[in-house]
Amino acid sequence: MTRALARTGASLSLVAHPGLDLEEVQREAESLGAKAVAFKFNLGQSDRLAELVAQARAHFGPVDVLINNAGVEFTSAYHELEEAQIRETLLVNLEAPMILTRLLLPDMLARQRGHVVNISSLAGLAKPAFQEPYAATKAGLIGFTGALRATYRAQGVSASVVIPGFVEGGIYERLKKVSGRAAPALLGTCSPERVAQAVLRAIEYDLPEVIVSKYPVRPLLALSVLSPRLGAWITDITGANAFFAGAVQAMRARKNKP
Repeated sequence: MTRALARTGASLSLVAHPGLDLEEVQREAESLGAKAVAFKFNLGQSDRLAELVAQARAHFGPVDVLINNAGVEFTSAYHELEEAQIRETLLVNLEAPMILTRLLLPDMLARQRGHVVNISSLAGLAKPAFQEPYAATKAGLIGFTGALRATYRAQGVSASVVIPGFVEGGIYERLKKVSGRAAPALLGTCSPERVAQAVLRAIEYDLPEVIVSKYPVRPLLALSVLSPRLGAWITDITGANAFFAGAVQAMRARKNKP
């Protein structure tokens, strides 16, 4: 996303959770001709988000576009999760995007210009096994985006949600390494570059929702809405539940290994 935005000439305020290792990304953005600054903030600390917004404004002035992409995920049986892991997922994946949006809205409304892009996940629609907090927060982002768009679009401030499936990097790569399993063949994977292009497209054309997946999945999702029981069956036969179950089994085996 940083590369794609840098090529448009945007000024970029870069933030990651937990706020490390962005200097190389900043240098790459600058090499592409963009102005960029990297901030070291823990997005799980909601009481510091106002400070983050203030620093971003101090560098580049009012914010035109907010992209809420940072996310955490703990693949586990729900009863085996620590409460701290559940809270971290809620804070980073859902609370931080909502608070950051609220902090930036007054400026956007005053200028009658602004766009919020929330990065959700197919997990928020398909609801796979062993993904309770992650699926809940990603479903929450979809609902938040739709309501936000309905409230403010007539005032010049809009919102889009981008919904990727398995992306070749980040969370998926970690799970693949742990479990030794690739993404289910019926779902496939998509590249980070495709997600980045979806973000640019959502902003340029003011799209409400963009699904990014190797194969067309919207018809299956439509069936899931018509019949939740059928939707649960579809999620299962695609292999999504088995993929996450395999990751959990592998992590348990590592933990119990003498």
